[in-house]
Amino acid sequence: MKNIYIVFFTLVSVVSYAQTKNRASDKNFDRLWYKKAALQYESAVKHGDTSKETLMRLGDSYFFNSDMENAAKWYGELFSKYENDLEPVYAFRYIQSLEGTGDYLLAKGVMKIYTEKLNDSTFNVEQLEDNDKRIDALRNLQPEFYVTHLSSNSSLSDFGAVFYGNHVVFASTRDSSVVTTRKYHWNDQPFLNLFIADTMVGGTDLTNVKSFSKSINSKYHEAGAAFTRGFDTIYFTRNNYLKDGLKRDAQGTNNLKIYRAVSKNNSWKEIEELPFSSDEYSVGHPCISPDGKKLYFTSDMPGTLGGSDIFVVDILSDGTFSTPRNLGSQINTSGREMFPFVTDTKIYFATDGLLGYGGLDVFEAKIEGDNFSKPTNLGRPLNSNLDDFAYIVDENTQRGYVSSNRPGGAGDDDIYSFQRSQKCDQLVRGTVTNKEDGMPEANAVVKLYLNEKVLDSTLSDAAGLYSFETPLICEENYKVTVSKDDYTGDEVLFLTTKENSFVNEIPLEIKHNLIVEEGGNLKIKIGLIYFDFDKWDITSKATIELDKVVNIMNEYPNMVIKIESHTDSRGRDAYNMQLSDKRAKSTRDYIVSQGIDASRIESAIGYGESRLLNGCSNGVQCTEEEHDLNRRSEFIILNMR
Repeated sequence: MKNIYIVFFTLVSVVSYAQTKNRASDKNFDRLWYKKAALQYESAVKHGDTSKETLMRLGDSYFFNSDMENAAKWYGELFSKYENDLEPVYAFRYIQSLEGTGDYLLAKGVMKIYTEKLNDSTFNVEQLEDNDKRIDALRNLQPEFYVTHLSSNSSLSDFGAVFYGNHVVFASTRDSSVVTTRKYHWNDQPFLNLFIADTMVGGTDLTNVKSFSKSINSKYHEAGAAFTRGFDTIYFTRNNYLKDGLKRDAQGTNNLKIYRAVSKNNSWKEIEELPFSSDEYSVGHPCISPDGKKLYFTSDMPGTLGGSDIFVVDILSDGTFSTPRNLGSQINTSGREMFPFVTDTKIYFATDGLLGYGGLDVFEAKIEGDNFSKPTNLGRPLNSNLDDFAYIVDENTQRGYVSSNRPGGAGDDDIYSFQRSQKCDQLVRGTVTNKEDGMPEANAVVKLYLNEKVLDSTLSDAAGLYSFETPLICEENYKVTVSKDDYTGDEVLFLTTKENSFVNEIPLEIKHNLIVEEGGNLKIKIGLIYFDFDKWDITSKATIELDKVVNIMNEYPNMVIKIESHTDSRGRDAYNMQLSDKRAKSTRDYIVSQGIDASRIESAIGYGESRLLNGCSNGVQCTEEEHDLNRRSEFIILNMR
């Protein structure tokens, strides 16, 4: 993300920067003038400076401006030279950069490398765990959102839309009546101001964009507005600046603060900073709970778990505030959490510390009293492999806005409208049975598909039952398949209904590949059983095929068979009859020796050349392949139950 409002909260010192030999670039880097610093560091590398410090700062210069392609390139150089001498946060940033370019395969590789190394580290985020299966599952999530780019976006930064009656207020670096020429060196864009726009019917675009308020907008950054229910009070984020000038902390950094103003005579008056703001750390991204009793915000204040956390204060009846409370590790991570948005039942926020697609992703969690459920990634296309944040929604219509710097926008950060499909939470369950005997089939692999992508996978239990936990969308086409080694299984297409919480019962059948129907009989079909010339002893080659018969009979404990052995027409008829009978009985004896009860083999008879399958009888010239068709052992199934 390229604007100061987001990246400001990455400045918590998880890494102690050493100075390089490039004093001018270091000075620009320390001033947060990353675009200029990156060019200077690249020049230093071209002239032979590949020190750890230079590569770290070069990668960071691009990372803090969300140029993930160049960040991944230079972090890659950094890791190739100094992998064993880097802080864990660089594994995190490298993974984020790789995901930002769509290189999930390499990102998973880096995760694997750092899983063990980070076990004892205080820097621990979900992104750095071994998440092969979970990343694939995340990428296969069924989409719930229809996302539309707004034509009102400018060629610069537009983000952070909030509801304001029938209007929307958002931050932008587009030209305003307050400042048009001053630029912030972080990203060579003008400073942020608040703007207001009318919403079109359906919320698919914004019109009539204009500056929000001369009294609110200053010559520095303003963004992240929040309003009380009656729209008579505004909370907003600004650089640490009032009439007495711009203030800095002990390290010379100008932090962010939340300010409050009240509406009087169609103007915003009495602008004051909130008491938990500080010159020494940043607070921002305010959000008011629907009942007006709580203010949520983002900060890197002492007690923060990562780069930035979400905090909450109570708004007391006299307008004062309680002491800030960290929302805890169920929401906050060692990464960055920001842009909270709260409804009556849920909290939405952006984070790069939970498993996502790259950069910031939007998550939701249910509010359970003073606690929260485990956050859930909202999936694509709402989230992308770059930064997605500032999610707001009308829970009644499931329409809202989200901000992103994904490719295809008009400028740096853009605002997108969305419509979320209503989950109807339908489920799928059923029973897998064997087609041959109708009995339940255990340990069969059952998969659920949407648009040829696997949504979920499970195994049938001892009773053949299966079910999926993945909720389905109403009136959507899905597919369920079943498979098992040496079996052929069903593939069933079905359409969900309109009914909420409906359970789709999908029975599935599976058929053993070695059980076939020929001439009206079920048979166990195996390869040729080889005997030595003029012999009926079971060879090692023969046991390979006969063991398949044993396995199937063990699998079907009530199966009864008969064995028939046949020869081709070569040789004397009486000799072939006698030899085939000995081979049939030798075959029976081997199967019994492997634990199959003799009563389950009704007969074992040799028929010589009396039952040829083709015209290759005595005196007829045939190929070896044609004779092979007649040299066979058959295992005919008489009973399966």
